[in-house]
Amino acid sequence: MNENNFETVTGYEDAWLPRRKTEYSAGYDVKPYKSGVVGVGETKLIETGIKCRINYDEYIQLHLRSSVGIKHNVMLANGTGIIDADYYDNEDNEGHIMIPIRNLGDVPFKYDASERLAQLVIMPYRITASDRTTDKRTGGFGSTGKR
Repeated sequence: MNENNFETVTGYEDAWLPRRKTEYSAGYDVKPYKSGVVGVGETKLIETGIKCRINYDEYIQLHLRSSVGIKHNVMLANGTGIIDADYYDNEDNEGHIMIPIRNLGDVPFKYDASERLAQLVIMPYRITASDRTTDKRTGGFGSTGKR
């Protein structure tokens, strides 16, 4: 059963909800919640104001739109963002999807809230027969690496 749904995070009720540009687009385009700047050599978490409920056998890949990285010499600070199903509605930040941008260029990267900055691709995944993980998420962004 498909339970996938984009929603706004509390306090961001006017955020733009992701959508696919064409019928055969794999990714849902994402805009920043507000305009801003990533300085030269700086890494910044850009708020989107959105979260996404997905099925428990799926995850979301976060990618920069190819034109953004090529034109502005920026990249996702973590390479490829992986958003797990249990990130949605976590107690720390409600599952707020953020875009971690690293500016590799020699000029500040200015982004506008009206521009599509990244894409979200919803993907299925499989686990091994020997998988016995029972731990539960206890926080938000980056929380599963904190032990």
